[in-house]
Amino acid sequence: MESAVATIEPVVAQQPLRKTPWDRLWEDKLARFSLIILAVMYFCAAFADPLAPYSMDFNDADVANAPPSVIHWHNVKGDVVSPYVLQVERTFNHETYQQSYTEIAGDGYPLQLFIKGEPYKIFGIIPGDIHLFGVPNPGHLFLLGSDINGRDNFSRLFFGAQKSLTIGFLGLFIAFPIGIVYGGMSGFLGGTIDNGMMRLAEAIMSIPSFYLLIGLAAMLPPEMTSSQRFALITVILSFIGWAGLARVVRGMVLSIREEEFVQAARASGMPEFFNVIKHVLPQTASFIIVAATLQVPSFILSESGLSFIGLGIQQPDASWGNMLKAALDNANELVDQPWLLAPGFLIFITILCFNNVGDVLRDVLDPKMQGR
Repeated sequence: MESAVATIEPVVAQQPLRKTPWDRLWEDKLARFSLIILAVMYFCAAFADPLAPYSMDFNDADVANAPPSVIHWHNVKGDVVSPYVLQVERTFNHETYQQSYTEIAGDGYPLQLFIKGEPYKIFGIIPGDIHLFGVPNPGHLFLLGSDINGRDNFSRLFFGAQKSLTIGFLGLFIAFPIGIVYGGMSGFLGGTIDNGMMRLAEAIMSIPSFYLLIGLAAMLPPEMTSSQRFALITVILSFIGWAGLARVVRGMVLSIREEEFVQAARASGMPEFFNVIKHVLPQTASFIIVAATLQVPSFILSESGLSFIGLGIQQPDASWGNMLKAALDNANELVDQPWLLAPGFLIFITILCFNNVGDVLRDVLDPKMQGR
């Protein structure tokens, strides 16, 4: 008997542990890289105040449209020293109507870590005035130059991310619960109720959202801030953006409702609404998770597009969309100032990362792919 047990134990020990969906997602190198990039972006957006050298309201008209600061590592003797920047002076050519900046020779301003700067409040609660890096006044550190108002483009990327990245989840939290519950009830009840509910959803889907958005933007009171304007527009569009999800969920529920465990719950006297919430909708979780990761980019693109055409976040508030619009307003100078396209690059990277995660999640959560 002991020998039999001894021969069985190694076999049992060699059985591999079943991997969770998260393990399979993390094993994919592209998905892992995308998740890390997104985590860094959201971390930078959440802690923009201490991470950015300047606040969103900082401006200095004397250095408007300044090029990126040159970081020096050698002194006038050629010796390697701590990094520093020199003060710049603006000159204006009255013949060509162009301005240029030249560095003023001197000791310069050393680049410092954890430097005291403009005061701020993290999440509007925690006060502070220590920034991750910067240079002492009156020096300026513009890693991506300054805009037409003398505001630091690099710092505004952090504050623009707060709106451009979070606006997707704002719409998601409104549209998805409505679409899931509405589609679930429609598919579960079936018959005349199902037909009526789906006709209503199709009517909502036929509304031209772009023209509706333009009309809503014109109707909003002018005293509203740009953040309030776009938040309200996003909420309104979310209430009409749930219809597409509801149709897909309804189709899935039509097949799930015939399963034995659903019929057993109905036979036991469980109310239809609770039967849908407890037994039917959880079966659509894999699709909903994938749809959520793919829906967030659409809201980000909507915000960027609306801000780009002047209907979203307005200056002086920062978003990637209106920063890109400001860059393209000076389209003739983009060849000489390619750093102004940094917001567009971040939008591209964010959308690409979300789509990569969504594609891998679709394969991980698909039962047909479990055996591969």
